[in-house]
Amino acid sequence: MTSFTSNPKVQLAATAVVSGAVVAAAVLGLQHFEERRVSKRSKKHDADESHKLAGLDHLPTLTNADKEDARNAALAQRALKGDYDEELILEQLARNRVFLTPEGLEKLRKSFVVVVGCGGVGSHCASSLARSGVGRLRFVDFDQVTLSSLNRHAVATLADVGLSKVQCLKRRLMAITPWAGFDLCLEKMDKDSAPRLLGPWEDGQKPDFVVDAIDNIDTKVELLKYCHDNDIPVISSMGAGCKSDPTRIVVGDIGTSTDDGLSRATRRRLKLKGVTSGIPTVYSTEKEGAGKAKLLPLPEEEFKKGSVGDLGVMPDFRVRILPVLGTMPAVFGYTVANHIICSISGYPVDYVPGKGRDKMYDGILAYVQSSEEKIIRQYINIPKEEGVGLKIPVSPGDISFLVEEIYRNKSIVTGIPTKLVLIRWRKPESSTLIRIGEGADEQKSSNVKLHELVCMTKEEANRHQKEILQGDKRLEDLYNQKTIELAERKIKEAASYEQFRL
Repeated sequence: MTSFTSNPKVQLAATAVVSGAVVAAAVLGLQHFEERRVSKRSKKHDADESHKLAGLDHLPTLTNADKEDARNAALAQRALKGDYDEELILEQLARNRVFLTPEGLEKLRKSFVVVVGCGGVGSHCASSLARSGVGRLRFVDFDQVTLSSLNRHAVATLADVGLSKVQCLKRRLMAITPWAGFDLCLEKMDKDSAPRLLGPWEDGQKPDFVVDAIDNIDTKVELLKYCHDNDIPVISSMGAGCKSDPTRIVVGDIGTSTDDGLSRATRRRLKLKGVTSGIPTVYSTEKEGAGKAKLLPLPEEEFKKGSVGDLGVMPDFRVRILPVLGTMPAVFGYTVANHIICSISGYPVDYVPGKGRDKMYDGILAYVQSSEEKIIRQYINIPKEEGVGLKIPVSPGDISFLVEEIYRNKSIVTGIPTKLVLIRWRKPESSTLIRIGEGADEQKSSNVKLHELVCMTKEEANRHQKEILQGDKRLEDLYNQKTIELAERKIKEAASYEQFRL
């Protein structure tokens, strides 16, 4: 009997079984919480429940805590009360101190960073921030450590399987930096909880930086939009899945990020919410290739089971296992941490230059306005001065989205990438003028929809305006079938994104 229970394989199997039970219980608990959250309860009750969930008291006691855990916890309590030799801290941080200067390290030690998403990327980032001297860290994540987490998580061990990721991080990191303060939030971030989860420390200190290590697009966009609108410094990690070349990982503005799926979807959604630049992003320029891992579409039989959102164990849970090389999330996480450390300490940081296209967007917006004025004057036969002051329901973010994301900076007609503008594709059947108010308070605007615009060079658009929008020619008279079909596909694609506009 003794030999049976001492068999490592048996022990591992037992650990897996127990861990599976813990994870199952946690998932059921999260399902119950999600059902409570979306039930028709008062906002005040939801806020109260959410506040309780975000606190530290709800986290369970470690069931597998050992003497080392107890010793580390006791040391951390003493250190946070000031009972820890300052010389020992400075010796531990000596290499950073000579690199960043004493003044730079002091800024880091007084800083407060929020890490949202504590999986592969977030855990390596959090570990590096703690080791480098960041004084206060808040970890936000609703998930638990699983066996499949161990190929990429920074600090998790088999003993942590079934434990919440936020508690796992604190358990390991307080053994390394007992003087650091940790705030654990075991919950899923959304737009309602963002003010609290990204809010100040208990003494009122606001975050010096927020780390976006989320792989859910809706939550990612909500977090970045909130930080952008509230002037909270944030850096976003894009997709590490299916990547294998660490030399292709760069830091650049959100406007320069390339076309991995997560990056593209995030960038598009942010542009439709008016955010076109100003967010540093870690992304990979690596392209897909023969023999490389890729995320395959769900089999048809899976779709027949219901909507994709219904296939997970709870709403917004990932449905599939992503192909991830364990080293790549670490490189992403360390790159994020490196940027934060340098930024807070004042060490020089150079981005990949942004596109700087604000003037171009303004020019395209002016062209759309001019084109709409011409259409209105033709339909209702009013003097030229009547068209002055026409407002257009299109923003610079919309312009950026259409030109860069839908039309990829190329004319729909010839593929030429210079002197681009936007113009209606089809001739309106009636007047496009909307009037509100009278006299000096009258507002005149166009009813043009975002998906009604297509991208052309200015010369092509001028011809289109004259012969299609203000003339008698049909699209078939001016363009070949291939161009018309391409335009219709792009129009349909743009229309599918209009739900995400502000």
